[in-house]
Amino acid sequence: MFTGIIESFGIIEKIVREGSNVHFFLSSKITTELKIDQSLSHDGVCLTVVAVEQDTYQVTAIDETLQKTNLSGWSVGKKVNLERCMPANGRFDGHIVQGHVDQTGVVKRISDENGSWVFDFEYDQNLANVTVEKGSITVNGTSLTCFNSGPGRFSVAIIPYTYEHTNFHQLQSGDLVNLEFDIVGKYIARMIKGYV
Repeated sequence: MFTGIIESFGIIEKIVREGSNVHFFLSSKITTELKIDQSLSHDGVCLTVVAVEQDTYQVTAIDETLQKTNLSGWSVGKKVNLERCMPANGRFDGHIVQGHVDQTGVVKRISDENGSWVFDFEYDQNLANVTVEKGSITVNGTSLTCFNSGPGRFSVAIIPYTYEHTNFHQLQSGDLVNLEFDIVGKYIARMIKGYV
């Protein structure tokens, strides 16, 4: 389980395709603290560390992950938001995040607000995911608060610290992002709709 508080960047150093799987090799300032079998959130996608060697580590994405996230568009040199699992005695500084991306969204507009930024996103509302005003959302693994919430759209405000310490500073209009909707909201929506 994660909280959506990004602790470091990973830089993609190499990408190797093997059948339907893709192996990503990344470097990070936390590489020396990682161990094999550890779960690590990469732009909101929970991936297992399968190898650690000096200053790089390896994770593998299967076809299902590649189809439901933005990982298929990753390239060498990309910055990836990283978060290790929350320790049992840790604090919830963000919200409950599983590392299971529900769907992708698209950056529609970025507005410079003279000291902060507003990012507008759109997503396919036919997949039955919802946001609520002042509710939680995870964008590329980052825990954020929604506003301008509506069917298939929402906005978030980004302060300078978040802008600099996540890969939000690299996002541009048209970019694909990973979205994980609030787990509590997902359960409530499922109960209201019924198990059909």
